[in-house]
Amino acid sequence: MSPATPTGTKALIAKLKTLGIETDFDLLLHFPIRYEDHSRLWDVSDVIEGDAVLVEGVVLAAGVQERPRRSLKATLDCGSGVLQLRFLHFYPGHKQLLSVGNRLRVFGTVRQGYSGREMIQPKCRQVAPGEPMAAGLTPIYPVKAGIRSSTLAKRIQALLADFPFADLVPDAALDALGLPGLRESLYALHRPQTAELQGDVVRTRCPAWRRVKFDELLAQQLSMRTHYLSRLQHKAPRMDSDSLGRQLEGALPFPLTSAQSMAIAAIRADLAREVPMQRLLQGDVGCGKTIIAVLAALQAVESGFQVAFMSPTETLAEQHYQKLSAWLRPLGIELAWLAGAMPKQEQEQAARSIHQGAAQIAIGTHALFQQRVAFKRLGLVIIDEQQKFGVHQRLALQQKGTMPHQLMLSATPIPRTLSMSYFANLDVTTIDELPPGRKPVATRLVRAARRDQVVDHVREICANGRQAYWVCPLIEGSATLQLQAVTEVFQTLVEELPGLRVELVHGRMKSAEKTEAMTRFMTGEAALLVATTVIEVGVDVPNASLMVIENAERMGLAQLHQLRGRVGRGGESGTCILLYQEPLSEDARQRLRIIYENSDGFEVARQDMLLRGTGELLGIAQSGAPMLRFADIEQDQDLLEAAKACAERMLEHAPDAAQKHMSRWLGARANYLHV
Repeated sequence: MSPATPTGTKALIAKLKTLGIETDFDLLLHFPIRYEDHSRLWDVSDVIEGDAVLVEGVVLAAGVQERPRRSLKATLDCGSGVLQLRFLHFYPGHKQLLSVGNRLRVFGTVRQGYSGREMIQPKCRQVAPGEPMAAGLTPIYPVKAGIRSSTLAKRIQALLADFPFADLVPDAALDALGLPGLRESLYALHRPQTAELQGDVVRTRCPAWRRVKFDELLAQQLSMRTHYLSRLQHKAPRMDSDSLGRQLEGALPFPLTSAQSMAIAAIRADLAREVPMQRLLQGDVGCGKTIIAVLAALQAVESGFQVAFMSPTETLAEQHYQKLSAWLRPLGIELAWLAGAMPKQEQEQAARSIHQGAAQIAIGTHALFQQRVAFKRLGLVIIDEQQKFGVHQRLALQQKGTMPHQLMLSATPIPRTLSMSYFANLDVTTIDELPPGRKPVATRLVRAARRDQVVDHVREICANGRQAYWVCPLIEGSATLQLQAVTEVFQTLVEELPGLRVELVHGRMKSAEKTEAMTRFMTGEAALLVATTVIEVGVDVPNASLMVIENAERMGLAQLHQLRGRVGRGGESGTCILLYQEPLSEDARQRLRIIYENSDGFEVARQDMLLRGTGELLGIAQSGAPMLRFADIEQDQDLLEAAKACAERMLEHAPDAAQKHMSRWLGARANYLHV
């Protein structure tokens, strides 16, 4: 049975939608934020300060007090003691409720006030002597203006009483994990009998919570697996000629590592099939992903197809263009370079070369998927730093061809659980080793007060023939964030380092100016490059051995690790100095500790996920995958593993149940394109 739209007035249905409730099943997944125990009356004398309890008593006195702040106060005789009630926000109905002699049941947190024990703004209702108590805990739901928690509770209880949903998960999967039935789980969460469900820790142990999380993970795995199997039904251009790639491989001044060799072997096998490749090639900074992408591109070109190579920044795209030109032009390969900041005439010339097929490989930024850019025979799409592109951007480039192969590169390693959960629709290849001789970069944490010593170190490094980066997070100064503007830092360093050639690069410079500055640094004419984070990825200057990052406490872990990877690429050891301003927030302190203690990008990424959470790390727009509301892929690894196995069995043996489960949990998102 498919989830039905909740009944009610148009106004109520609209209000439910603001809470994300569009179906009856959504309503059942709208869980309480906490529970109140209205099933037990407490003696005032037994209550510990800070406890939220239910007490009963008779109003002895009540009235409005004007000072120190206007409030409604009442004294309640509870038999075992007296309790003061204070309302800072009150209405005429409150005064009537607190009439002397009325018997009330009052729920709230007890604290010690000036006049004895008191409750501030408690929940009150008038009762008759001996009135029955509530059965079990009372759920309190997250709400928005115009709808009450009690309204949601009534609708949910009515839905549970006539439970309309079949349990679609195979009994064998539930028995293996010791999970209860669906109705039993939802009923336990909406109307528990004890307070044991309170607290986040309980969610990792409570069978009812685990059942909900398993079902959510199962829906996600079914969705990802469905799209994976769907892709296998499409046809893509077959590319089985790889002599050009092997020719380049033999001419390289360095041998491929074993991990690189395995990676290109897997990609070559993919390209030789008529099934569209969607492979994620991931590896730490400097592991050699670019050369693997180039070898894949040559296989496509030799087979008569064009290649689109897209990068997130103009600086990185231009670096790729220069590097690929040096490798491929000797082989007779024509390349085109396209970026939004180029003069219009040059853009039109590049677009014309791509459209006519003269350009076999097109390298560029977001400009590549503009509507006016058309390929003659696009067969392979390569997306560098794929996590920086939204799903619709990747799709726009893919649609430039007829089901082209896709190769996505990422130097932000994906933790295993994240890969299983959010990238299950892709084939993932990991380059897990660095080229021989590559030494780890030493990381140093330095207070901003010692900046003069860092400048002296830069002077010493450059005097010995090496080069350095100085990175700042913003172009314009901000009094709020107390960040130094990159232009100000540049001017200061020019004055502090006389005799050294210092260059400046930031995102607002003209393309030609950036190119000239980068060229002078890459050729060694400049000793120091002051830049924003536009050099975060792709920049490869083997002679650079020092990276200074200003206001490092303001940057994310992935960005810090990427920047650190810009040095130590020429066989010599590198150093990364993280300049930070005090005082540090607890979050900033944790980030700096993690980057200082870990050089392995996979561990940095795992710690980043634990620190920020999966949703923030990925972003819905970037992943294209349904985000998880209840499950935690790090804490619930056993459920994730079981959900993956169960999804494969259901799609094979119970496809109808699998489709219904996806529809129930994901709705329209069940058919979301994962690209």
